[in-house]
Amino acid sequence: MRSNTIADRAWFAPDRWSRWLAAGVALICLSGCVEMYDQPRYDPFEASDFFTDGSSSRPRIPGTVPREDPRDLPEVEDRELLLTGLRDGLPSRTAPFPMDEAVLKRGLERYRIFCTPCHGELGDGGGIIVDHGFSRPPSFHDPRLVESPLGHFFQVITHGHGVMYSFKARIPPQDRWAISGYIRALQLSQNAKVPDLPEEDQQQLQEIAQ
Repeated sequence: MRSNTIADRAWFAPDRWSRWLAAGVALICLSGCVEMYDQPRYDPFEASDFFTDGSSSRPRIPGTVPREDPRDLPEVEDRELLLTGLRDGLPSRTAPFPMDEAVLKRGLERYRIFCTPCHGELGDGGGIIVDHGFSRPPSFHDPRLVESPLGHFFQVITHGHGVMYSFKARIPPQDRWAISGYIRALQLSQNAKVPDLPEEDQQQLQEIAQ
């Protein structure tokens, strides 16, 4: 005796079979994605018995030029300071080369490109990201940062800090120092006192006040 109930007819309905077929295809695709994500591979410097030296990483080809080509770096006495921002293991209070006008102009240019979106033109943390709902960065004019050594800013640019990511791959060392120098100039400019200004600037201020 053949059953011909409504439930039986619903079970064999084409739309039900199409849904089961779609679910099966989805499961197959998902299993493929898992395999692609967790595929057999070597992590950097992982041991391997494939190569005779026992390492999965291959040695550099002779004559390979490193990404940070030393020929592009300025001539300085302390190369470690140039690359790390440290002197005797602590953030340095001085730069590895003179902070002259050309360096500060370069720092201004690089600062405007990389730093103003977050830190603002004045270094007060009033960058455009704040208008879009992101957290306000600390002001460079906070006493804690005004007292921080120059190498501190170099290190933060190099390694990142908090939600700020590293700019090491984006900004070469000499430009990181130039930006650090410009940040110090910003701090001085926003906290300058009239007696500290050159005579001609003091005269201009007196003329404006009159």
